[in-house]
Amino acid sequence: MRRRTIFMTVAGGILASLATAATWLVVAPPDLLRVGDAYAAKMVCSNLFLAGRSAGRVLDDDVQAPGHPLLRLVRVSVDEQRKTVTARMFGFAAASHAIFRDGLGCSNVTEGGFAAFPGNKSLRRRGPSPDDPAPWPEGGGAEVSPPIQALIDDDAMAGEGMRALVVVKDGRIIAERYGEGFYTSTPLLGWSMTKTVTAALIGIRIGDGQMALDKADLLPQWRNDERSRITLGDLMAMQSGLQFNENYGTVSDATRMLFLENDMAAYAASRPLEASPGTRFAYSSGTSVILARLWMNSFSSPREALTFPRTRLFRPLGMQSAILEPDAHGTFVGSSYLYATARDWARFALLLLQNGRWNDEQILPDGFVQMMRTPTAASGGRFGNGQVWTRSGEEEAGFPVGTYFMRGHDGQSIMLVPSLNLAVLRMGLTPRRSGYDVTVLQKGVIEALAKRDAKTP
Repeated sequence: MRRRTIFMTVAGGILASLATAATWLVVAPPDLLRVGDAYAAKMVCSNLFLAGRSAGRVLDDDVQAPGHPLLRLVRVSVDEQRKTVTARMFGFAAASHAIFRDGLGCSNVTEGGFAAFPGNKSLRRRGPSPDDPAPWPEGGGAEVSPPIQALIDDDAMAGEGMRALVVVKDGRIIAERYGEGFYTSTPLLGWSMTKTVTAALIGIRIGDGQMALDKADLLPQWRNDERSRITLGDLMAMQSGLQFNENYGTVSDATRMLFLENDMAAYAASRPLEASPGTRFAYSSGTSVILARLWMNSFSSPREALTFPRTRLFRPLGMQSAILEPDAHGTFVGSSYLYATARDWARFALLLLQNGRWNDEQILPDGFVQMMRTPTAASGGRFGNGQVWTRSGEEEAGFPVGTYFMRGHDGQSIMLVPSLNLAVLRMGLTPRRSGYDVTVLQKGVIEALAKRDAKTP
């Protein structure tokens, strides 16, 4: 009888603990679970409603397989009519939601935030048809170079998880390849390559006379402390001095901002200084979201700001697929959330190779691209003044002098070589642990072009 009493007491304690744990998961789930749910909801929403991929495939391939083991416990449900995705871990944790708005893509939202901002159907505009036989970028044709195509067709060069490879030389596509289930029409997430697009948008506003790199006292919440000394140029060069943890393996400033905060720019701007502005390089997605808030603030109305990327950058370049997504507050997530086809990403790369000029129009101010790719002292030559990666000792590293890069999470990259009028775009789902080194591909293309051209009489 005594043993039975002890057993019942222990069993009761276990059940009580389980009940407490279940209540905890429902009422106050830990931030790690909330980040996981929000990440799953956002990825499925954007890839389903923007890229036309199946929810199950995205959950399996993009969320669960490469991510934190806890993500394998996430389940999602899709409301096709409302165009929302709900994700929930364990079946207990409080659900996270993402909602699609035409012309704006998907945003993580709270239960009461589904109508936080309107759609933008008027922003859609058809560009050059991929069926047009004229050479890209005027049409959809490619001028294939057999040795370069053979190089990127090598699976070792393409790497695990490759989804798109595009090589642009002298303004034409000379080689192109897509992974299984991905096509010229599939919008792909650039992750941090979006930062460079944000810099270009700021360049346009500088050309409009509405922003200046030496401007300080940028935000009201900085006016009463040392953060008022931060200039727009400091933010562009990632040397603001603001504290920001960019780690993606846990609940950090970056993951909290992207997946738990409705107003991402306000969160990033709330971080304290840890260094004097202009003195220390620190890569920060928060910085790029603040930059997006600043260029949006340069307009007199939210509508003007929402239409600006399409009317002043994407439309002139024919980037018909490009969608820059906002947070629940309505600020574009200028650090991470631009979807576009590989060919449209290549259009942006070509704009940079042409020093900001497209056809007969100077899209970016004269000299702005040169400023963007000029290495900074604070970064030790690794980063430029305009949200791009650079290198010191390029020749020793195997790259021509002046080469610079756009880079994004999980294997997104564009190498730009002004001296060769060359861009090499590689996009995919390739976590660092795969061991793949995209520089082998990039150097391989440079070497193959040199051999090809040496044989040309």
